[in-house]
Amino acid sequence: MNRRRFIVPGIVILVIVGFVAILSVGLLMKEPLTGASGAARVSLPAADFALPLFSGGEITLASLKGKPVVINFWSSWCPPCRDEAPTLEKTWRLYRERGVTFLGVDIQDKEEDALAFVEEYDITYPNGRDLNGRITIDYGVSGIPIPFFVDREGMIVSRWVGAISENLLVERVEELLR
Repeated sequence: MNRRRFIVPGIVILVIVGFVAILSVGLLMKEPLTGASGAARVSLPAADFALPLFSGGEITLASLKGKPVVINFWSSWCPPCRDEAPTLEKTWRLYRERGVTFLGVDIQDKEEDALAFVEEYDITYPNGRDLNGRITIDYGVSGIPIPFFVDREGMIVSRWVGAISENLLVERVEELLR
């Protein structure tokens, strides 16, 4: 009887320790949701969309077929988006004469905040708001910033999650031009 008194609690403790160990390993090995943002879209045709522009009118992705396109999802409240904004604008100015188009898709933002962001960073490439979230959903965006790189044939060849460095952005744009 004395042994039984120790065996049952010992088994319970082993089960609990085992469960906690398995749970801990699972949590440590899991990639964060934002790391997978848009991953399923790579190597697929870029979903067409109509983006109402802050400057007026709208632009469709289909109208840009035959041109390399960088589609960047961002928001004014996002610190990494602020970090990369000057890099995106600089690279746009460097490559626009070579036929590369940059599109900014503002998500989950107030229009006045987005407009202030565009003005603050002197962004000149086309930008607009994803008013109903449809573009964001179609591209599988779960974290920002995230630029998608679309080749001349309209295929998404790569994407980057987080603020992109100037060197990497230039490298990806050069790949689109090849």
